[in-house]
Amino acid sequence: ALITGGASGIGRATALLFAKEGARVAIADRDEPRSLETQRLIENTRGHALVVSMDVTNEASIERGIAQAVERFGRLDILFNNAGVLGRQSMLKLHDLTMAEYDRMMDVNFRGVVFVAKHAIRAMLKTDGGAIVNTSSMSGLIGMPGQGIYAASKGAVAALTRQMAIDYAPLKIRVNAVAPGYTQTPMLEAIRPGDAQSLYRVMEQKTPIGRMGRPEDIAQAVLYLVSDASSFVTGTVLVVDGGYTAA
Repeated sequence: ALITGGASGIGRATALLFAKEGARVAIADRDEPRSLETQRLIENTRGHALVVSMDVTNEASIERGIAQAVERFGRLDILFNNAGVLGRQSMLKLHDLTMAEYDRMMDVNFRGVVFVAKHAIRAMLKTDGGAIVNTSSMSGLIGMPGQGIYAASKGAVAALTRQMAIDYAPLKIRVNAVAPGYTQTPMLEAIRPGDAQSLYRVMEQKTPIGRMGRPEDIAQAVLYLVSDASSFVTGTVLVVDGGYTAA
């Protein structure tokens, strides 16, 4: 399995869960220190992990990283296409948006998903197919105040997921997406540095189940989508949001 954004947050939680279930995991990220920490956590439980330096905005880096994973593990069966960015600037309303912020958001959150999938699919086609899960967001599915271009990037991922599922089902590659709700991750904390707890309190009040999501909540959903338990599931966007979008 290869996980982009595997150094922390949802990516790390999923890497740990996959390894616990017996998968060999390639941790693909630009943050080498955190990637190495994820690897250490896996290997401490006798799991198998590889750190792959990958910049999802650079196709050569993507191709090289996937090749490293295939060389080490012999094949690629699972991709969790999870790398993403967020931040204060991504929450700007359209009339305040800069071209630089637009490019940053779309390059990582959408174009990165496209080109990681491209090279992962090429690897999967050489064997018996596989399973791909892309990370969308509840903000890509419904209108939410202050989500800015981030929402557009995640909505694009949801649309891409459905198209990929149709294109690759005959080739034995299932493609689904997970759409997290408010989840406690380093990326979310970066919106309000030093005061994340007040942000969390607001989000908890807005979530019907009464708490924030944990990275492990999302990891369990991803595990289902790549497992044989979901062998008849493709083209779906699984919302894991504590009831937010149902309210």
